[in-house]
Amino acid sequence: MSPKPPRSDEQDREQKYRKEASLIATVRHLWPYVWPDDRSDLKLRVMGALGLLLIAKLITIAVPYAFKWATDALTNPANANVPLPALLAGPIALVVLYGVLRSFMQFFTQARDALFAAVSMNAVRKLANEVFIHLHQLSLRFHLERKTGGLTRVLERGREAIQQIVRMSMLTGVPTLVEFILIFGVFMYSFDWRYALVLVLMIIAYLWFTQVCTDWRITIRRNMNESDNDANVKAIDSLLNYETVKYFNAEGRESQRYDRSMERYERNSISSYVSLAVLNSGQGFIFAVALTVMMVMCVQGIRNGTNTIGDFVLLNAMMIQLYQPLNFMGMVYREIKQATIDIEAMFDILDQDPEIKDAPDAKPLVVSEGTLRFEDVYFTYDHKRQIIKGITFEVPAGKTVAVVGPSGAGKSTLSRLIYRFYQPQSGRITIDGQDIHKVTQDSLREKIGMVPQDTVLFNDTIEYNIRYGRWDATEEEVVAAARFAQIDRFIRTLPDGYKTQVGERGLKLSGGEKQRVAIARTILKSPPILLLDEATSALDSFTEREIQSALDQVVEGRTTLVIAHRLSTIINADEILVLDGGQIVERGRHEELLAHHGVYEAMWNRQREVDEAQATLQRAAEAEPPSLRVNLVAE
Repeated sequence: MSPKPPRSDEQDREQKYRKEASLIATVRHLWPYVWPDDRSDLKLRVMGALGLLLIAKLITIAVPYAFKWATDALTNPANANVPLPALLAGPIALVVLYGVLRSFMQFFTQARDALFAAVSMNAVRKLANEVFIHLHQLSLRFHLERKTGGLTRVLERGREAIQQIVRMSMLTGVPTLVEFILIFGVFMYSFDWRYALVLVLMIIAYLWFTQVCTDWRITIRRNMNESDNDANVKAIDSLLNYETVKYFNAEGRESQRYDRSMERYERNSISSYVSLAVLNSGQGFIFAVALTVMMVMCVQGIRNGTNTIGDFVLLNAMMIQLYQPLNFMGMVYREIKQATIDIEAMFDILDQDPEIKDAPDAKPLVVSEGTLRFEDVYFTYDHKRQIIKGITFEVPAGKTVAVVGPSGAGKSTLSRLIYRFYQPQSGRITIDGQDIHKVTQDSLREKIGMVPQDTVLFNDTIEYNIRYGRWDATEEEVVAAARFAQIDRFIRTLPDGYKTQVGERGLKLSGGEKQRVAIARTILKSPPILLLDEATSALDSFTEREIQSALDQVVEGRTTLVIAHRLSTIINADEILVLDGGQIVERGRHEELLAHHGVYEAMWNRQREVDEAQATLQRAAEAEPPSLRVNLVAE
């Protein structure tokens, strides 16, 4: 037999949590948020809510007694045994007492809920924020492997589940348990042990049936969540790629993919409703049998003279009153089990340790000059293919070093290693002699500015996106940065100026405009070290020249590592590194590399041929009449 493939860490964590996914485990996770050590006011609210709960339940038990006394006073006034002053022992006074007790019962119940609301919502806010912070601490690898649509649904359902569990356990579970105990005492005191036995057997059967059915429904609920996640992921992915869908007339295909996911969701939802009907019917049957048995016993007691008509009314009222919290208990179990399924993925995220952590003795990075150095660095993403193989180079303070090479050579990996998104398996990276793995991540990233190839903007204003570089910057500094990045003039032509919304991922702006915003953002940050990761590769030649002019001013006097696609942008670099297969195969200035007649020269000649062909095509398009110009440019 072939050996079974090893389980991943994520599968092990999931299996471990599913085994512990119970009410006790969930409450243990949530308890520090319900009873926070730093919030004495919330602890007082919890204690006050418990006090109001006890008062409300005592009044709840007294309500059926008022009903019994009123009935006995009406049916047999001579033998009515009402343990109240004569003024309150009349039928009308007892009916009024019944109404007053019901009003008080409602008042104290609602007061308890209102008092506890601050506790439950604080738990929701704190845990949701903790997960949000933890997500930002997790590695880039985690986010690249997860689908954003599915992750947002996990967080959304988890947030709702927190509120459900806290409110259900504290506002329904505990009150119902207290009511069970009180009613058991009433049956032992006002009737006999037979009634209490029927009550206990009914509760055991009711909860057992509820547990069996709910566990059956949990599988259905999990499948429903998975299909919901899948549908949501496909919808978000398709909408984010709206233009691509239009380019390839793929609306029908996207609709079919989405509908297949929704079809699974539909089937699972129907199963969920059917199983709920089975659960509710079974619960109602168990309760009805127990109620009927007790009523028959009470009728026999009335015939034997051991019970009164009021006892019959009391028993019926007590059982009917019990049905609501008993039904709640079934709902509590259902909802908490289902909420546990919804929240387990959120707890799983919290259980994941960040791949990159600060060392216990990490100190802030101090940049005096800004010299960046790689020393015999090896790195692989998945241990199957080495990406970086023993690279050593230095970017002197205030100088510009460019890295070029074919796609997949490992160029962009260098910037990710510098930012500590990943950690090399061996070797080290230093800034002014300080190993970046021994300094705090915050201080490291504070000293580095990044202009990426694919600029993604927040769905907010242009000003917000520029100010993101340094949040405490003044309005004048924001404008100065935009002017330096040669985008201020464009912004002022917009109706809303700097308050213009850029849309999802900045899609309302062109590639060149987004890139200028990214440059302005980095200028505002004003870091001593710059990383330019193919910052102009996706732009047309005219826009590239404009942005390159802005970049030339930005890099002046700063330590700069340029990851380049178009070689024409780095001919003035102090040194050019040619990367191929994860190794530096050539290094030197532009003229030296051309004279070497190696990889760099071949890349230069290929790119020059492409540029010349594009220039020829552009000149031909400009020389032709307008009717032919479109076809030439398209070709």
